[in-house]
Amino acid sequence: MTRSHPTRRTVLLGTAAALLAGRVGPALAQEAGSGGEVHGLSSFGDLKYGPDFRHFDYVNPAAPKGGTLAIQIRQGLGNQNFDTFNTLNVFVLKGDGAAGMTATFDSLMAASGDEPDAMYGLVARAVRVSEDKLAYRFLLRPEARFHDGSRLTAKDAAFSLNILKEKGHPTFRLLLTQLETAEPESDEVLLVRLSPKRSRDLHLVIAGMPIFSEAWWQGRDFEAATLEAPLGSGPYKVGHFEQGRFIEFERVPDYWAKDLPVNVGQNNFDRIRYEYFRDRIVAFEAFKNGTLNFHEEVTSRTWATGYDFPAVRDGRVKKEEIPNDAPSSIQGWYFNTRREAFKDPRIREAIGLAFDFEWTNANIMYGSYRRLTSYFESSEMKASGPPSPEEAALLEPFRDRLPPSVFGEPYTPPVSDGSGQDRRLLRRADELLREAGCKREGGVLKLPNGQPFTIEFLDFQAAFQPHVQPFQANLKRLGINAQSRIVDAAQYQRRMESYDFDITSRALTGSTTPGDSLRVVYGSQAGRSPGSYNIAGIDDPAVDALIDVIGSAKTRQELVTACRALDRVLRAGHYWVPMWFKPADWVAYWDMFSRPATKPKLSSGAPGTWWYDAEKARRIGRG
Repeated sequence: MTRSHPTRRTVLLGTAAALLAGRVGPALAQEAGSGGEVHGLSSFGDLKYGPDFRHFDYVNPAAPKGGTLAIQIRQGLGNQNFDTFNTLNVFVLKGDGAAGMTATFDSLMAASGDEPDAMYGLVARAVRVSEDKLAYRFLLRPEARFHDGSRLTAKDAAFSLNILKEKGHPTFRLLLTQLETAEPESDEVLLVRLSPKRSRDLHLVIAGMPIFSEAWWQGRDFEAATLEAPLGSGPYKVGHFEQGRFIEFERVPDYWAKDLPVNVGQNNFDRIRYEYFRDRIVAFEAFKNGTLNFHEEVTSRTWATGYDFPAVRDGRVKKEEIPNDAPSSIQGWYFNTRREAFKDPRIREAIGLAFDFEWTNANIMYGSYRRLTSYFESSEMKASGPPSPEEAALLEPFRDRLPPSVFGEPYTPPVSDGSGQDRRLLRRADELLREAGCKREGGVLKLPNGQPFTIEFLDFQAAFQPHVQPFQANLKRLGINAQSRIVDAAQYQRRMESYDFDITSRALTGSTTPGDSLRVVYGSQAGRSPGSYNIAGIDDPAVDALIDVIGSAKTRQELVTACRALDRVLRAGHYWVPMWFKPADWVAYWDMFSRPATKPKLSSGAPGTWWYDAEKARRIGRG
């Protein structure tokens, strides 16, 4: 599995780009609330690029336009499904959303790939921030246009924020809870007022939301599934598609914002085509025959053994490992703690001890990975050692409710002997199960209520079965009847939305500036809302309180301290069986692309900053 996209269930976590901590720039004093105009926003006022920057450092401003990029969906948001689609409205709960739709919409501002949370003007040329940071006036560009040529105004931006807050996917509704009002003061001025309880990054969330055409949506049901492409204003628009099979996006040649600094050197492909495959083997064959021309590899066995085919041997296909210094994805098997069987953390810990990572890594994954241990892996937010005095101060009010281990070394999965069935760990798992009130009768483990302990691992593809089956075999040694249930993608989506599962796997992209988005994944309110990313059902006042501290942190050090405290609480809760990570992206591609000399600081840049190279394409017979 790759680092950024470990499974095809990867969802986004963070309000802007998950990238490097910023440098102090010229907007620092203004964003603090002087009321003057600023060209960019960030969590702590840090901006690398000044008001006169011409383009980001990691792009080629002279990159040619042309060609087709043919790929699979790699990350999702809203209602997007990785195996199929039946709607082009990805911002609501209903339906299975198509890949790539965000490219058809502009936002007020755009994220930088060189900074952890900075955003610069797109539809908004500048922002005026009130002294108390509760009012933001976004000054819109008069030249902004939708694809039909109609003007994009502050009225459209206000409509978009309000309808997402009222009728959007639960994720968007939750993120926008502290948005009080969004209203146009004129065609070119959008006034956004935030609650005094606002989170630190809410202005970035708002700046990154898609902008819809209010006129287009008049008389249409925003919450309905639809195969009519909503009117957008972004660099691409929907082209040909076949429901559930593929969808193409065509570059808009007269895109109104193509020459803005945030867009120069980007959006280089004339056509982006997303192909859908329900089987990884079939998808890989599609890459080998050229149906896909860019492939991010997520299977270690394939990476180690599958690239010995003619196009690789003769150089037409390139295979490359690109360093990625972004925080690791948070990947694991998550327990559904809403179910009685998984309410006791001792039971959850015991189940985790049955997974032998060392054996799995050596025998199934070619020793390619390291064990994931933290919810903030590969970042300064990861807890280690005993709590610092500052961390302890945040945790102390909840001492009576928290496990004593929170105040010591953070929980780390023990290293096995690599045998696949470490008796020491299985013996400890048995002790924990007995402490929780489980009993073994005739080789069958029974829960405290007397029911046999059965576990269903829910998935929509069989790719994890080589990893899951030895895990399940160890559970059976403990007397637990553990089995897999593979369902189709649509059924999987529905069951996840209604939390109808025992254990399932999921990955979340990391962020160098975690904020209020953590509430979507770990907050109690999210866990009670259908379709949220809090699939584990975490419902803990200490977690909620720490997320509040994280969302309101005034300095990066305050943020780091609060995240480390949260990491301790989550790790002690045993809400997941953590999987593995690798600090690089595995990519393979037909040799028909070129790229900038510099990549974004904390991502691979592939293929977003690349471009089609006609000469290379002709050289390999694909021009």
